Amino acid sequence: MSKPLRIVFAGTPDFAASSLQALLNSEHEVIAVYTQPDRPAGRGRKLTPSPVKKLALEHDIAVYQPLSLKGDAEQAELAALDADIMVVVAYGLLLPKAVLDTPRLGCINVHGSLLPRWRGAAPIHRAVLAGDKLTGITIMQMDVGLDTGDMLYKVETPINAGDTSGDLHDQLAEQGAEALVTTLGLIRDGKVEPEKQDDSLANYAHKLEKQEGEIDWSRSATEIERQIRGLSPWPVAYCSLDGKTMRIWGAQASDTSSTEAPGAVAEVTKKTLSIACGEGNLLLTNIQLPGGKPLDTAAVLNAKRDLFPVGKQLD
Repeated sequence: MSKPLRIVFAGTPDFAASSLQALLNSEHEVIAVYTQPDRPAGRGRKLTPSPVKKLALEHDIAVYQPLSLKGDAEQAELAALDADIMVVVAYGLLLPKAVLDTPRLGCINVHGSLLPRWRGAAPIHRAVLAGDKLTGITIMQMDVGLDTGDMLYKVETPINAGDTSGDLHDQLAEQGAEALVTTLGLIRDGKVEPEKQDDSLANYAHKLEKQEGEIDWSRSATEIERQIRGLSPWPVAYCSLDGKTMRIWGAQASDTSSTEAPGAVAEVTKKTLSIACGEGNLLLTNIQLPGGKPLDTAAVLNAKRDLFPVGKQLD
């Protein structure tokens, strides 16, 4: 039987921690972890370790937090670990060619989309925003390009009606962890079959910006619903209610048309709130009033229905 692999793991957020946990549960040996430096978090802006660092320390694994891997000292430190392979999951640092070539079997990446469809920082969100029906996980052999390496293993998952980026993030984190362990077994046994990417099918998944949350009511209800799902749980879609920010956490598109102008309240009942759009209406299901908490729209209307008369304009 082939020997377990000696692995250096590089990752930072919860998505990466799922893969690290799977490795810790596997036959393979995680000999070191690389993660981003501790960052200020919370109201007190206290320096906080990443989810990956916390998990590594719980298992007494050596943790490295360089600001860069471009320096000779950092590269020599990595080489001294004598790893068979480096697993990279949402690490947040670019790996120079010298680093990619250091482990005996190179570096592999757990990517949250079906490559080459979405390359870049926010593949899960961009898939929802674009209205894709399918997403998944790609385990990729890393090269010097941005998510351009050979594909080693893929797992597909549908994007169902109502799925938010947060929902898919959690699903794909689990699927990515399972796919990673499977792929490592194939690599160890010499059974992996690399597949080249078709660059002509690639799109760049730009990093999310807060201003992308602003709703343009002249767009169709279907597009705005995707925007709301794609930007949940961050940065969250929003509009203006009486000059203040109202966040929208949940909504359903409707083919029902309205004579009201886009952005105006088209219909309101004890439990439902419908907003006119450029095409169709949008039924708001979960909203956050200025200064309040996210609530089912029915609960908001029960207390403050007077805020939403028919014809009221949301900017």
